[in-house]
Amino acid sequence: MKILVCISHVPDTTSKINFSEGDTKFDTNGVQFVINPNDEFGLTRAMWFKEKQGAHVTVINVGGAETEPTLRKALAIGADAAIRVNAMASDGFSVAKQLANVIKDDTYDLVIAGRESIDYNGGMVPGMIAGLTNANFVNNCIGLEVDGTSAKVIREIDGGKETVSTTLPLVIGGQKGLVEESDLKIPNMRGIMMARQKPLTVVEPIEAGAETTSIKFEKPAPKGAVKLVSADNLDELVSLLHNEAKVI
Repeated sequence: MKILVCISHVPDTTSKINFSEGDTKFDTNGVQFVINPNDEFGLTRAMWFKEKQGAHVTVINVGGAETEPTLRKALAIGADAAIRVNAMASDGFSVAKQLANVIKDDTYDLVIAGRESIDYNGGMVPGMIAGLTNANFVNNCIGLEVDGTSAKVIREIDGGKETVSTTLPLVIGGQKGLVEESDLKIPNMRGIMMARQKPLTVVEPIEAGAETTSIKFEKPAPKGAVKLVSADNLDELVSLLHNEAKVI
């Protein structure tokens, strides 16, 4: 089984985020980048298929040379090969077209992508890949088993879970729950050394215009000071909730 895992290069949530050029550009200075958490769950599941079923795992990213350390980390975790499409990840549609082009050139049985990335939270790419490659698609995936060309997928729905039977080729949008957080792999020294010897192929992009454009970024408004109200003063509490918080 050939598996392709889509990897997004995203800011660590502990990084301080700033914008430049009149809040129209994301300022990357001083920002630490990591594998998108939803993608990391998918990568870990792919490693399970590699260990248990002998799957060949390739990771792929759309981005500039600055994203290669993230791909190398995925290789250190255990992926067999990496592909970087040499294009800026401008929007979900253009990213999906670049990824679909690679998939069409080298057919994969299973494509694992994160449900969404934690930077733009668009949630569009997995479904678009499936549409562009005519593959089956299951989103919000929290469980995946493959037996030959058949797959059983568990996905999260409002109020519960749904189990779906489908066939390969398949694209999934994975998320937390696809594997346990305790199963996530941290690269060890041997993995890091081996990653240096694994192939990282740079592919030139196809023509794929963006369909959306970010106009401006804005940080959330700072939280106001906390007001403490005595447990004996319910009238003041009701007044604050009604006149200031406006929740009653």
